Amino acid sequence: MNSTSSANVSLYELALASEQPPNPLKISSATFKSMVDSIVEVLAQHDIPATIWVKLPKGTAWKSALSQYCKTVSLSPSVYILQSANATDASTDDSEAKAEDVGSSPEDATHPHLSLIGEQDQNIGTHGGSSIPIDSLGSGLIGTILSLSADSRLRREYFILAIAPNFRALALAHRPRSARQSLAGDSPKRKAKTAYSFSSTIIEDERERRHPLLGICSFDERTIHNVLRGIKSSIELGDSSADISFEAQSVLSRWDEITQQVDDSSINPILLGSFWSRHIQHAEDVWTTSSNARKQADVASGLQLENEELINSLRIKDEFLKTVGQELRTPLSTMKTALSLLGASSLKPNQRQRYMDLLSQECDRQSALITSVLEFVQLEHIDAQAPMQPLRVVDIVPGVVSTYQPLAQEKGVMLAYTIPEDLPAVSCVSTWLRQIVINLLHNGIKFTPEGGQVWVRSRLQGDYVQLEFKDTGIGIASSEIPKVFNRFYRIRQSSREDTNGAGLGLSIVQQLLLKCGGSISVKSRPGEGTAFNVMLPVYQHDQ
Repeated sequence: MNSTSSANVSLYELALASEQPPNPLKISSATFKSMVDSIVEVLAQHDIPATIWVKLPKGTAWKSALSQYCKTVSLSPSVYILQSANATDASTDDSEAKAEDVGSSPEDATHPHLSLIGEQDQNIGTHGGSSIPIDSLGSGLIGTILSLSADSRLRREYFILAIAPNFRALALAHRPRSARQSLAGDSPKRKAKTAYSFSSTIIEDERERRHPLLGICSFDERTIHNVLRGIKSSIELGDSSADISFEAQSVLSRWDEITQQVDDSSINPILLGSFWSRHIQHAEDVWTTSSNARKQADVASGLQLENEELINSLRIKDEFLKTVGQELRTPLSTMKTALSLLGASSLKPNQRQRYMDLLSQECDRQSALITSVLEFVQLEHIDAQAPMQPLRVVDIVPGVVSTYQPLAQEKGVMLAYTIPEDLPAVSCVSTWLRQIVINLLHNGIKFTPEGGQVWVRSRLQGDYVQLEFKDTGIGIASSEIPKVFNRFYRIRQSSREDTNGAGLGLSIVQQLLLKCGGSISVKSRPGEGTAFNVMLPVYQHDQ
């Protein structure tokens, strides 16, 4: 049979030209499937045998409603399935064929989101124009298969057209070329990684929003006549390269009768209402499924974040234990060396005293380290939601300063404070605030040489009370400042006698301040001194 290129038409364009005004819808694959199922379910509900023209993606989910209809209707319907032959799929438009032919399987019947991918079922016969089951998995769908040509424009379209007494309906979907190219860019490997997972559902949703299908749902007589004309042209073009098949010849010989069915099919309002009711219910089911999938995805994402936090916490604890072990080993090694030297018979009295002093110093160092580690570990068990107390700074700072006055005098350091009486109460825990003041005062005295000064000042700044701990000590290099709050970090330029600390004091201060909603910052210059600024939130009576 001769045909011209003008016979190669697009059903979407024919339907669009028939609509007044043109009214294509941007829809998802799931919405199109609900339209297909709604048409078939109306016919099944009212036991109406119909003439059905259909071209759907592969996968049992797409044909499940149609298969069930063929099993239950009392009089056998006439079903005509349009499709490309296997041989033509492989040879035409290879890049798009690969993109559209990925991933469907019988499992898609349970998958909430379906893509318009591929045209052929995995178990379909290769000989066009024969009445055989669409798949061999017991779907029950029997129809006349009509082959399309390799370059048929219907290859890019999917539809169902049902014609019956008192009812006619068309659902048609067209994927624009830009969307098909985007699908071609998604590699099969990537799709395989995300299939049937929470994340793949979200990815599919995003892709549908970026590249929606263009769909038409019509009951108009003129539109359906134009679509039938396009179907006829496609059948003729599909058999143009060979002798026309018996099935195609039979369909074409009855074409006037089929066309007349459209004219004789006035629409029953009850059937039309039934269609829209079912379609709305399908849309609601899709929305519910999508909503549940998103909730599950959110839960999975939350659990993943919690797992990452737990892993990170375990890693930090492992590093902490490793560092504690290294810190404890250092004074022990020094003490062991000193003890071995004390046993020498030729040791002079002044050397013996030096080693004894070293032993005492290292014992103090290890004791301080153990105490600091225990304090730091105890911080981990402090309840972050512990009730805050209204504390007046003037009730805490003077007492701590008086405790450290003897130590400051022994080193020849002036220690003083300036705390206004009218400062509002801060929000903290008494033991925490006292520990903060002790650690910062001890630090200032420790790293301030003889003749230096250490003082504490306080003032109100907005909703916070500022405590400034300032000294004229050795200072901190700018490169060292970001590290001073790290655990076990000790300032490098300090003298040997000042390295006895565990390097946990500032870490403890920072953690305590974080727990009460405060903060700490530091400014320093080598040789000029250091200033630690502590910000404590003002106590609110509704706490």
